[in-house]
Amino acid sequence: MEELVIRDADVVDGSGGPSYRADVVVDGGRIVSIVQEAAAAGCQRPRARRELDAEGLVLSPGFIDMHAHSDLALLRDPDHSAKAAQGVTLEVIGQDGLSYAPVDDRTLAEVRRAITGWNGSGDDIDFDWRTVGEYLDRLDAGFEGQGIAVNAAYLIPQGTVRALAVGWEDREATQDELDRMRQLVAQGMEQGAVGMSSGLTYTPGMYAKDAELTELCRVVASYGGYYCPHHRSYGAGALEAYEEMVALTREAGCALHLAHATMNFGVNKGRAPELLKLLDEALSTGADITLDTYPYTPGCTTLVAMLPSWASEGGPEAILARLSDEETAGRIRHHMEVIGADGCHGVPIEWDTIEISGVTDPALGDFVGRTIQQSADARGEAPWVTARGLLLQDRLGSTILQHVGHEENVRAIMRHRVHTGGSDGILQGTKPHPRAYGTFPHYLGRYVRELGVLSLEECVAHLTARPAARLRLPDRGLVREGHRADLVLFDPRTVAAGSTFEEPRKLPTGIPYVLVDGRFVIEDGRRTDVLAGRAVRRTP
Repeated sequence: MEELVIRDADVVDGSGGPSYRADVVVDGGRIVSIVQEAAAAGCQRPRARRELDAEGLVLSPGFIDMHAHSDLALLRDPDHSAKAAQGVTLEVIGQDGLSYAPVDDRTLAEVRRAITGWNGSGDDIDFDWRTVGEYLDRLDAGFEGQGIAVNAAYLIPQGTVRALAVGWEDREATQDELDRMRQLVAQGMEQGAVGMSSGLTYTPGMYAKDAELTELCRVVASYGGYYCPHHRSYGAGALEAYEEMVALTREAGCALHLAHATMNFGVNKGRAPELLKLLDEALSTGADITLDTYPYTPGCTTLVAMLPSWASEGGPEAILARLSDEETAGRIRHHMEVIGADGCHGVPIEWDTIEISGVTDPALGDFVGRTIQQSADARGEAPWVTARGLLLQDRLGSTILQHVGHEENVRAIMRHRVHTGGSDGILQGTKPHPRAYGTFPHYLGRYVRELGVLSLEECVAHLTARPAARLRLPDRGLVREGHRADLVLFDPRTVAAGSTFEEPRKLPTGIPYVLVDGRFVIEDGRRTDVLAGRAVRRTP
């Protein structure tokens, strides 16, 4: 007898087609049968050792977070309710060109320092891997060999690759260094990565010219992977930055997935249709493009990321040295406040939009939840003085919310036919962005039920089948016989993000059941002790 039958569910299967009522039978981690309109037909109902009454609930494939920063959280927190409670059954990590494989001892130490604001210092993690394959093996083993909370796929981080082969200097790679980078990308793809990411406003990845990126994308394409760039600007020059990525990947013959594809800052208010026109024209000529967004207007990153790239050359210690020097700090200030630093997307920084969301030094906790402008006013000093002092005292570890988005752009982009969902969720900090805990129920509650921006069937397709297709996962993303039983049961009348900017770690409502590989990780609205997640490797 099979393990489980989910009875009388309203199945939204991920295809975008209309929902239907069915009994769905799960056994051995897979969907083994779907009996539509079972009760009404009067046929023999499927039976199993456990029967779950899903009356009034929608059954959908598990949600795929196409842009996650859980690289260490998956190994730190076996509970990981931040994602499991949202119905996320697969996260794509290794984002924005900086993560923890492939590395050597030197590069690992540098990367840990550089992205402390994203993932913490890692002092609680045993970094017993160096290659992509070893990191994926570590995810498989998880906690005492049992696994991790949800599944994870990995992107080779181009910035880390450059740090390993070239260093943190702003210069072109030599031919030998380029060959080494190609080799590292090929090894990572062979070991199971699904593609490559870049952070082209973060050092050292931003120092790569298009020709270098094109050569690495050719390697990715040869393995059937995709390129996922955080491109060179989301502010001034945003459209040109999108065009650059489209042209680059077309030259390389590589699939393109645009990370957190927003149009931010005042210069881009109401300009989403221009981006979508660019994408439609490329798609009409055969380009393979997808994108992800989060359903919120503020962004989230680190305070140090706002600096001009020349001030970040050489890595964290070099940055701190420049900030400590009065003359150099003055140049940095002028670049940020007057010219517009490339770290702030070419737009002069507005300190009243920069809210501190987390610090690594608890003694600096008074800064959290306040903008730089507010803290500066309270201290009777210029905002730059406050920001510089915080960068030095927190040794570059502070995270920020940047309130520069536009709701009309958010809605327009999420309607597009190649759109997928990605939280870009940074889990660190006292007051993280609520998207880390609420992206997927916020889509369903706010943008489907309340606003009607997307239909339920269309939204589920954006969050399930479409990302599974981008990841080339033939047995995920749909409720189909033979597919993996990564499933979510939610109440369409009540599903909502609990997280807010005031209470960012509050869990969602209306998602009582989540299954990973046919096992309940959320049951009756509570996290179980099941660790069914594994590394999901590239499909050859």
